[in-house]
Amino acid sequence: MAASMFGLLLFMQLSTFFASGIKVKSKICGADHIAYSNLYGTELFYLNGNQVDKVLFCKVLQLHYADHCELEGYSGANCGLDVSLVDLSVGGGRKLLQEPKKEDEGPDDDLKGKNNGKYPASTKVGLGAAAGVLLTCVFICPCLYRKKRATDHTVLSKDANSIDSAAPLEMSIHSLPEKVPASPLRIPPSPSRFSMSPQLNRIRSVHLNMTQVARATRNFSSALKIGEGGFGTVYKAQLDSGQIVAIKRAKKEHFENLQTEFSSEVELLAKIDHRNLVKLLGYVDKGNERLIITEYVPNGTLREHLDGQHGKILDFNQRLEIAIDVAHGLTYLHVYAEKQIIHRDVKSSNILLTESMRAKVADFGFARVGPMDSDRTHISTKVKGTVGYLDPEYMKTYQLTTKSDVYSFGILLIEILTGRRPVELRRPVEERVTPRWAFNKYNEGHVVELVDPRMEVVDAEILTKMFALAFQCAAPVRSDRPEMKSVGEQLWAIRADYVKTSSRG
Repeated sequence: MAASMFGLLLFMQLSTFFASGIKVKSKICGADHIAYSNLYGTELFYLNGNQVDKVLFCKVLQLHYADHCELEGYSGANCGLDVSLVDLSVGGGRKLLQEPKKEDEGPDDDLKGKNNGKYPASTKVGLGAAAGVLLTCVFICPCLYRKKRATDHTVLSKDANSIDSAAPLEMSIHSLPEKVPASPLRIPPSPSRFSMSPQLNRIRSVHLNMTQVARATRNFSSALKIGEGGFGTVYKAQLDSGQIVAIKRAKKEHFENLQTEFSSEVELLAKIDHRNLVKLLGYVDKGNERLIITEYVPNGTLREHLDGQHGKILDFNQRLEIAIDVAHGLTYLHVYAEKQIIHRDVKSSNILLTESMRAKVADFGFARVGPMDSDRTHISTKVKGTVGYLDPEYMKTYQLTTKSDVYSFGILLIEILTGRRPVELRRPVEERVTPRWAFNKYNEGHVVELVDPRMEVVDAEILTKMFALAFQCAAPVRSDRPEMKSVGEQLWAIRADYVKTSSRG
């Protein structure tokens, strides 16, 4: 419409220069801009910059005429209306929202006569020039306007920091999206796209080349090795800025087979941000190198602490807080992430601890996006995970659900309380499978005997509630297991009871 208005105004201005035979009248009445032109007997009618037929034009003119807003040189009489009969009760200044059906009307006889006249050459030149300019504005200006709009739309929709728009850098480490800080009362939303941003608020994302990576890891020195898993080796690295990060390097012998795990971990970690989940800072997938750069969690794994490798034995309160943290992280993945995520490898060696003993779930190499359709309850996939933590129903049916993570968490909770791994072959036969041994002891009423002997004495009622929840999570049939969100709520209730019990003691 803006282009049409511009064309009309330009046409009106140029007409005075090129052709004295063109008559233009315009008027703003209320909210309507009314314009009329007579191009050597050919009448043109405009309403708010749009060309309309005479019927609609006269209807609008009649409405405004009732409000004493007249178009000079073209009144109601020109429309064949009896001005004295105009309904003065009709409100002026309204816009007609619906155009009436067109009626066939021929030009007035006097206009026909004028059209039969001959024009001098100078007038024809002026007329042609004006018409040419008008046509140019009417047809070209809208195209330019649409092109501008399309360009604006492209600029808005194309994230300047997105991976698609990023120029490829040789052996570059891509950074991940800026994320919303988590809080105890609110779980932040996930970014809607897997994009790149220059920095994170609390932990800076990294932009490195392989030379810098080699320098940060001292050429992947074994002295900086802090862990090893199915994907590869994890190194502690200090960047030139002083920032400490963890760099996971894929094993060369399993390079091709690990492509799925690498892509899965990068894509899923990039979309999540929660204080109980390890943050992805960058990655590299170039040539014969695949690296994942994450925040460095300095206090080792939960399994190391259960083994006493860090010099201190975890007390009950620390173990309970760790269990709550893990439950929060998994609840975020299952319920609050942009897409439901199933971790598939929840275990003590994938739980990292900070210096303040807060837990963070790590290693998303086996993670999968949950069912995309609301009417689907599971996804069918090959069984992956760690022996001892694997959901038996998942192994039997190949159907993966969030309840598979719940099962693993149940096994983890038994491990946290007893200090024992899920399977310990050096134990007596009846104690080798820890969950089975623990369940038998629980049924016999010997809950206190299940607890890690290095831990302090804890009220038996609290322990009973903890083990009961663990066995419920580790139920053989998934329908008997609670949702992860419910597990977290029950742990909070147990924590409240524990605080009361401790205060009384």
